[in-house]
Amino acid sequence: MIKKILTAFLLLPTLLCAQINTERVMTIARNALYFEDYVLSIQYFNQVINAKPYLYEPYFFRGLAKINLDDFQGAEADCNAAIQRNPFVVGAYQIRGLARIRQNNYDGAIEDYKTALKYDPENLVLWHNLSLCHMQKEDYGAAKEDLGKLLKIAPRYTRAYLMRGEVSLKQKDTIQALNDFEKAIEMDRYDPDGWGARAIVRLQQGKYADAEADLDHSIHLSAKNAGNYINRALARFHQNNLRGAMSDYDLALDIDPNNFLGHYNRGLLRAQVGDDNRAIEDFDFVLQIEPDNMMATFNRGLLRAQTGNYRGAISDYSRVIDEYPNFMAGYYHRAEARKKIGDRKGAEQDEFKLMKMQIDKRNGVTADNKDVADNAQDGEDKSKTRKKSDKNMDNYRKIVIADDSEQDEKYKSDYRGRVQDRNVSIKMEPMYALTYYEKLSEVKRIVHFHKYIEELNHSKLFPKPLRITNMEAPLTEEQVRFHFALVDSHTSDIVADDKDAKKRFLRGLDFYLVQDFASSIDDFTQAILLDDKFFPAYFMRALVRYKQLEYKKAEAELTEGVPGASSDSKKQPEVTSIDYDIVKNDLDHVIQLAPDFVYGYYNRANVLSMLKDYRGALEDYNKAIELNKDFAEAYFNRGLTHIFLGNNKQGITDLSKAGELGIVSAYNIIKRFTDTRE
Repeated sequence: MIKKILTAFLLLPTLLCAQINTERVMTIARNALYFEDYVLSIQYFNQVINAKPYLYEPYFFRGLAKINLDDFQGAEADCNAAIQRNPFVVGAYQIRGLARIRQNNYDGAIEDYKTALKYDPENLVLWHNLSLCHMQKEDYGAAKEDLGKLLKIAPRYTRAYLMRGEVSLKQKDTIQALNDFEKAIEMDRYDPDGWGARAIVRLQQGKYADAEADLDHSIHLSAKNAGNYINRALARFHQNNLRGAMSDYDLALDIDPNNFLGHYNRGLLRAQVGDDNRAIEDFDFVLQIEPDNMMATFNRGLLRAQTGNYRGAISDYSRVIDEYPNFMAGYYHRAEARKKIGDRKGAEQDEFKLMKMQIDKRNGVTADNKDVADNAQDGEDKSKTRKKSDKNMDNYRKIVIADDSEQDEKYKSDYRGRVQDRNVSIKMEPMYALTYYEKLSEVKRIVHFHKYIEELNHSKLFPKPLRITNMEAPLTEEQVRFHFALVDSHTSDIVADDKDAKKRFLRGLDFYLVQDFASSIDDFTQAILLDDKFFPAYFMRALVRYKQLEYKKAEAELTEGVPGASSDSKKQPEVTSIDYDIVKNDLDHVIQLAPDFVYGYYNRANVLSMLKDYRGALEDYNKAIELNKDFAEAYFNRGLTHIFLGNNKQGITDLSKAGELGIVSAYNIIKRFTDTRE
């Protein structure tokens, strides 16, 4: 009985937290939100809402979590509730506006952004998204006015120049568009979008060599943008560099295997150079995506005939003729194919139909058919390209370019929460942790190992195998319930035997996974007091303390990015170097107790880097690499550290090794530190 009462008291803070200490639960919830554990954060916000439904904050932050889970209706409903409770929270209008955009409610979003700007007239995010909403509604005058105001507030905000240039293009003002694109390039030569935007104008002007040069720059800075390769292929095609164009289509399709333009245009080019079978493969793929694409069907028919598949060719020609009964080329080619298979009667019928259509055309007689308008031309169209929406079958041999509406698609994903999210930040690879869950990576598939951690796993003490990773996975709803239940179970075990360090460590790990950092640190500290040789407790306490500091520093930025959301961060004491020294002290113990535990050196190097002790950080990264020659993250962070010290050559060498070992982002950073010349 006494044991049960003790257990109940120990569990009381966990069970009644939402009722007694909502402030603490909010802190844990926002912690989970910051570390992208959205499902878990919603669980905590629910507790606060149940206890104090009159607060606006849990509704607002739950809406923020929902929008990250693509629950746009739920996010809008939560922001409605937040605004009802406090109509002066700018962040709530901002997030609701974003949720409305994702539901194509641009008028509602515009209303939200205008309301928010009354309270925060210099918020770049609001002006940015408001401008994009006006662009989506094709209200280009309003968009330009918004962008002009945005540039008065932030004259070096290059994205606004790119957007205004795009608006100018819509208004057929090529000169103004070029001025804005060139201004964006001048201000930030490392932004690939500036080069790409100017390249599109130069393509429209027929300056294909200049367009190719701009796209070379854009690709150099961002090699994973399929659109850049598609556009460069077009520039090369116009310069009769068919092999170069095909190479670009190959690269584009490596990045985006389902790209329509890539397959269609590569099919045309393969046909031109006599690579008929592979051209057929491309048109087969196009027709899987768009079974009713008659241009692709006809081109495939021509290629089938070329390769001796006359029956397949006739099938394709017949589908096109059924759709376009006045398409003369269709009858001509079907007649030829029918002759090849000995169908003289069918060939004669096609030839008779073709002759009649030619006579009618000479006499000015037209048929009342749906395809007449499609095929009618006032003089010959000598351009080498056609828009994707062009249904004129006479243009079947032309390279396809995207419609204007498709070119606008990039803006649909350009709405944002905070402006700084748009810029690719150069930051260290994160700290390593001991956890049960790891994100899957298609590139990096290394299993991190240490003999003592393996021994712990063999002991069957843990509910799941411990993993050493810096790619922690957020918990699912089922996992959240599982670890809350484990906290209760471990609490009972601790009541039964409060002298077992590993039991304390187990519960500390569960508290860590449910983002209750304060309780986690308490348990790791107790584990250390019970067994000061148990290095995993020092290692995890250092990690949790580090994350607490990271969260505290981000709180001010989060509040700034979402004005009016909370003033809690202003009450927080400022993070100082002494705080990081405490983390470093724990890692010193890890290295003393387990000098072969490479992740202790790596994590300590990250802390030293935060303290701007780059020389000390280099020593630890060197030791980590000495212990593990294939430690990709150590190469990556050592490379960045060399760059911070001005040793770019050494830094690029390390980043190259990191890229080779699977950290793809290393290549982008290498490009940013490699001089690009116009």
